[in-house]
Amino acid sequence: MQARLLLEDGTLFSGKSFGADAEMTGEVVFNTGITGYQEVLSDPSYCGQIVTMTYPLIGNYGITRDDFESIRPFVHGFVVRRHEPVPSNWRAEYSVDSLLKEYGIPGISEIDTRMLTRIIRHYGTMKGILTTSNKPVEELKEMLGDTTIAELRNQVASTSTPQMFTSPGSKERIVLVDFGAKSGILRELTSRGCDVIVVPHDTTADEIRRLHPDGIQLSNGPGDPKDVPYAVDMVKQLLGEYPIFGICLGHQLFALAAGADTEKLKFGHRGGNHPVKELASGRCYITSQNHGFTVNEDSVKGTELEVTHINNNDKTIEGLKHSKFPAFSVQYHPEAAPGPHDSSYLFDQFLEMIRDHKQNEVRKPRQAVLAAAVKGAR
Repeated sequence: MQARLLLEDGTLFSGKSFGADAEMTGEVVFNTGITGYQEVLSDPSYCGQIVTMTYPLIGNYGITRDDFESIRPFVHGFVVRRHEPVPSNWRAEYSVDSLLKEYGIPGISEIDTRMLTRIIRHYGTMKGILTTSNKPVEELKEMLGDTTIAELRNQVASTSTPQMFTSPGSKERIVLVDFGAKSGILRELTSRGCDVIVVPHDTTADEIRRLHPDGIQLSNGPGDPKDVPYAVDMVKQLLGEYPIFGICLGHQLFALAAGADTEKLKFGHRGGNHPVKELASGRCYITSQNHGFTVNEDSVKGTELEVTHINNNDKTIEGLKHSKFPAFSVQYHPEAAPGPHDSSYLFDQFLEMIRDHKQNEVRKPRQAVLAAAVKGAR
């Protein structure tokens, strides 16, 4: 069956269909990873996007239960040069084709993905429509024109957990605010014995306070951070009250809460090979990234934020810390492992920050707090 991908600039790609017989609109982006296509498909940060893989062969090692980063894939379409329908891997349980069919996601193969990537790099990300239908091109152009970016801005609510749940542990209690969190974040925290409470994206500061956390983890997630102003307000209220660690979207929300600004990148950072320099040590880390927005460098001046990491390719901000409060963030994904576990130390740094905060913070004895509450109720 034929499939077609139409970009908003009028460029049309025709190729072979795989996955679902469907029609989806989204932001067309590219990922430079050689492996990790299952993690890409199941990363909630790709919600609302049609993802192009620059590596030419996709599907050769199949899909396995253990490699999902969320409960289901959230992409709106999948674009590859060559799709391998029969995986060769002892871990494989089914194919990319069957996964996409199960969730109604269309795929297209046998197109020039190098040309598509060059278009995105030159002109920036743009809307596109991926279809297996026989509709005339003019009708597809009209449909694409009627789709506004605003319709693609409900991603956080679409990917966040609808209700609170726990992953019990015996050590520090961490409230993980789910803006579209990858499973790897929860896995890193629980592997360190943390008592993790995962809460929805719109949980208020007062609701978090009632959970009596030791620290707050702001997760990754899809879309523009300015589309979730309530989350910025929540972070602003809790900043300085609890240790905070932000990842990806959580990094951007932390920056906005501290008075900085964010802006859209031309074509974003998506892949497992992005070099990031830690300014304090001068060390370079190879990181996994997936984001289309960044913290504006000039906007950091005049705030109480300090830049800790930069991207070695385009010098954009990759890490921040607060100069007064126990809070820091990174734009990349320390829970991912593009080779060795280079960046997982950040979770240890977060827990160490929590312990230092608890040791340095003078708290009234719990008995005195309870007694005061009873007295106030009278």
